[in-house]
Amino acid sequence: MTVGYHRQQHTMTRIDIDTGVPFAQFIDALDEAAPPSDPATLARVVESGGDWDDVRAAVAENAPNGLIRYHRIDASGFLGLAGHHTRAIEYLIGNAVIAESMFRHDPRAMLYAPLRMLVYSDSDGNAVFTMDQPGPAFGSLGPAEVAAVGKDLDRKVVNLLRIVGVDVGPAFDQL
Repeated sequence: MTVGYHRQQHTMTRIDIDTGVPFAQFIDALDEAAPPSDPATLARVVESGGDWDDVRAAVAENAPNGLIRYHRIDASGFLGLAGHHTRAIEYLIGNAVIAESMFRHDPRAMLYAPLRMLVYSDSDGNAVFTMDQPGPAFGSLGPAEVAAVGKDLDRKVVNLLRIVGVDVGPAFDQL
């Protein structure tokens, strides 16, 4: 049996922002601005026979700034065992309702949702925020509806960083 496949190269745009904010202070602010997801609430919606409006309401309540922290991986501990002193925390941040608005047009959107972000410490102990810019990543999939949501996610990330206390300057100027 011959398997069909499609291969497409595309460009990602990585954004690196030297925040000037001490690492621990930035992490605390980011953790507050993007609160952890509450899977128990969503499980209750499913178990109680809820609908998508119930999911929307639960997500809105959990995401006061529009984004939720699904996972946080602190690489500092185990990489410290190899002699590294750079602090590094990887985040998966997103919003299930936003993801669904892309998924309905192209399930491949889930390759980039939730958003993957990395915060690491520079030589002065300040946080450096880095991620692949959502707009170009989602735009690479093709459907205009998905690309539009990707551009909106660019704005949501800018807003999240402003809430954390970082003026992103020219990092996302091409919005």
